[in-house]
Parts: sequence; C-alpha cells; structure tokens
Amino acid sequence: MKMLILLFVFLHVSSSVKHTLRFFFTASSGIPNFPEVMAVGMAADILMGYCDDDRNFKPKHWMEKIFDDDPQQLDWYHYLCFENEPNFFKSSITSLKRRLNQSEGVHILQRMSGCDWDDETGDVVGFNQYGYDGEDFISLDLETQTWIAAKPQAVTTKLTWDADRDRMKLNEVYLTQLFPALLKTYLEYGENVLLRTDLPSVSLLQKTPASPVSCHATGFYPDKADLFWRKDGEQLHEDVDHGEILPNKDGTFQMRVDLNLSSVRPEDWSRYDCVFQLSGVKNHIVTKLDKDQIRTNWGGDPQFPVAAVIGAVVGLLLLAACISGLFIWRKKNNGFRPVNISDRSDTNVTVEENTPGATTSGEK
Repeated sequence: MKMLILLFVFLHVSSSVKHTLRFFFTASSGIPNFPEVMAVGMAADILMGYCDDDRNFKPKHWMEKIFDDDPQQLDWYHYLCFENEPNFFKSSITSLKRRLNQSEGVHILQRMSGCDWDDETGDVVGFNQYGYDGEDFISLDLETQTWIAAKPQAVTTKLTWDADRDRMKLNEVYLTQLFPALLKTYLEYGENVLLRTDLPSVSLLQKTPASPVSCHATGFYPDKADLFWRKDGEQLHEDVDHGEILPNKDGTFQMRVDLNLSSVRPEDWSRYDCVFQLSGVKNHIVTKLDKDQIRTNWGGDPQFPVAAVIGAVVGLLLLAACISGLFIWRKKNNGFRPVNISDRSDTNVTVEENTPGATTSGEK
C-alpha cells in the first residue's frame, strides 16, 4: 500500500503574525440575580480571565504568574472590574434608558476595546466600540479623533464624547500604548498557550465515484489557516468549494476544500495537490491527489474493512440459521419450549468473543 504523500515545503521568508488583545464588557438591566456588569479579556483569541461587579475575579493560571511579578497590574484589574467600569456602565445604561424612554424590560450595553499588533511591522490598530440591545451604537475613529454614531440615538453621546478631549486622549493612550504593551507581556508569559501551533492530519475523502474529492484537515491550532487545491503549483479558484473552519471538541479546528473532478482528466491527477497553511508556521503540508489514497464509503478506501464487514454479515446469518434450526429441532423432538442456555445437557452452543461480527471496527 502506498503511503499518503505529505510534502513539507520550507519557505525562506518569514511570515508576520497579527496578535490581538480584546476586552469585552457587558452591562445589563432588568435581569434578576445576574451581575449587572461583567467582563472577559482575551489575548490571541484565548481567554485570559473573567470578572464581574459581584467581586468575582478569575484569571487563567498563566496570568497568575504575571500578577505575582507585577502586583500593580493586579491592582489595576481590580480597580477596573470592581470600581471604575461598573460605575461607568451602570450610569451609562441608566442614561440611555432615560433618553430612549425605556423604563421596563431587559437592556444590554456592551463594549469591545483592544488592539491588533503586527509582530513584523510593529503596526498597531486600536479599537473601541459599543453596542446597545444587540445593535452597533457608537465607535471611536482614532485617526479623526471623533466618535462615529451608528444610529440616530447615538448622536447625543457622540457630541458629548467628542467634546471631552481628556477622554479622547486617555482612549488614545490605552489603545495605542498600554494595550500593545500588555499584549506583548501576555504573549511572553503565556507563550505555551497563546503561541501554540498544532499541525493537522490531512486526508482525501470521497462519497461516491462521481462526488468531488474533499481535502480534509483536522486537529490544527490556531484557527488562522488556509486550505486550497493547486494545479501545476498554481492555486485553483474554479471547480473548488471551500468549507468553513469548524471547532473540534478538543479545542482544535478542522476545515475542508472540495475539488470537482468533472474537469480533471485521469492522466492529469498527478498535477493536482492540496495545500494546508497555518499562520506563523513556515512548513506547509502538501497532499498529492492520489486515487489509491482516497478514503471512501463505496469500497475504494484501502483502509475500509470490506472483507471484515462481509464476514460479519455472513457470520450473523449463520448464527441466526443455527438458532432457528435448534428451535425447530427441539420442537419436533420435545415439544416447543424456549432453549435454556444454562442447560448444558441440551446444547453446546456458545458464542466466542472472536466471532466474525467482532472483527469489524466501524472506524475509517
């Protein structure tokens, strides 16, 4: 059996990676027995910790080392989670409800702030945006130093915040200086968690002989990846269908890309391959289009136990025939009565563990 051809193509140029830091605050009104203000922080799309105005503070284990080395940062988080942000959000949601004549019902005010940092160019992009009751409300434009109202109800807030130049300056410092510095610290301390990379296993799958061949990659991390078909080294944009990146139960990800074979001549199969690229990893996984290595459920999969399945079916039929014959024989000789398996003087029928039916794995 041929082995699946996996080629690791080494690139001699470095690949830049954009890292992210995000803080999500949520304030709610009208929900009993629920924190009024809660927050989560995420670095590189990985949870850093959670806090709320009930004085719950739950950092992830790798963050605790940072707080041990820098107690002032822990004090800063406590101040944000338990004093500054709860006061701001509670007063803001109360003001919005009054302005919009919302005296009853459940209402939600949210904020997402943070930055993106390119580790090669050093470029930083900061962002600060608010949503109210599930819709965009207002966002900060750092270049123009103004707030952008997403709906008419946010114009009053825009005018008020535009006039507050101290607030604008503080936002600029946070988004372009403090947050990037924090992000770099978190990437250093949490390297094993935040910068972890797992390469996938790649398989070629096909449902029927007329179906597209699916290049399926599973088990990769993080989810910043690309998967595509090539012909003669050139990426294909026609006769291909890209699937979404989906999560696995173990925290890794999977994705697929299908190749329509209707325009692929049998003699040209060797000209096609599937390429998997993971952000920040120089080695790409290249899988050649090989008919012998396509896994199917119609008999073309060299790893599919067709003989075992046939053996299992035949074995079950023979077993059923034996049992039926035993019942008929007993009825003719002794009158019908159910067979007592424990009656060893009447029968020698046993079921061994290694029956043909036990040889089927069901796994592909």
